Amino acid sequence: MPLVSLPRVIVEPIVRNALAEDLGLAGDITSAAVIPGDHRSTVVMAARQPGVIAGLDAAELAFQLVDPAITMTRHVNDGAAVEAGEVIATISGPSRGLLTGERTALNFLSHLSGIATVTASIARAIAGTRASVACTRKTTPGLRALEKYAVRAGGGMNHRFALHDAILIKDNHIAIAGGTREALRRAKAAGHMVKIEIEVDTLSQLREVMEEGVDAVLLDNMGPEQLREAVGIVAGRAITEASGRITPETAAAIAASGVDLISVGWITHSAPILDIGLDFRSEA
Repeated sequence: MPLVSLPRVIVEPIVRNALAEDLGLAGDITSAAVIPGDHRSTVVMAARQPGVIAGLDAAELAFQLVDPAITMTRHVNDGAAVEAGEVIATISGPSRGLLTGERTALNFLSHLSGIATVTASIARAIAGTRASVACTRKTTPGLRALEKYAVRAGGGMNHRFALHDAILIKDNHIAIAGGTREALRRAKAAGHMVKIEIEVDTLSQLREVMEEGVDAVLLDNMGPEQLREAVGIVAGRAITEASGRITPETAAAIAASGVDLISVGWITHSAPILDIGLDFRSEA
């Protein structure tokens, strides 16, 4: 499926807030003091290490919102794999604006590219199986749309975006509702237009769930053999999702069990950044 960019109406408020956080009440006092107002430069953003790129729209907006006279030429697109030293984009315009927008642009691009890179590492590990890697709601507050976009750029899929997307009955819902069957029955009574997924920890719990009927089951913290048995119990009657401390090293064995999805929270909440720098090239 082609990677579809986020609408500007989604990205721009996030970038504006980030710039406002950095500029404060007085703006970039260093650049104003050191750089002549009419000075122009050309700079490049280059990868310091190999990875997968995501976040170019946010990076470009960071510069353009500071100064509309700044232009950015992309040499790769989001979703592209780059090598260390590869130039990602060339940016030209007023030097003060380039310096003012630099950190915000790099923060977005490095963070989102880091997410895309680790997502791609898991996607590669499970290539050739029926499974796809998916993210969760374990995202940075305020950045969910961008982080989930970065997962797609890395070859992953998005789980639900928010609490209103679908019913996902977790262990605490089950405990408070008084059991698996009761939680499912209440969920089904809530309406017919929403998919229902439920978390199970044991195969006996899974059998109980399948007797009631459900759209998807979240198989939590099960090993490959237990997952294979779980897939057999479900027998195509629901989507199967494995979760629980999955890494690129363990993902292949998990995927080989036959599950449909592998959900991984750390690809958004703990992905290391992709090291990307901005380097002066010439006066424009």
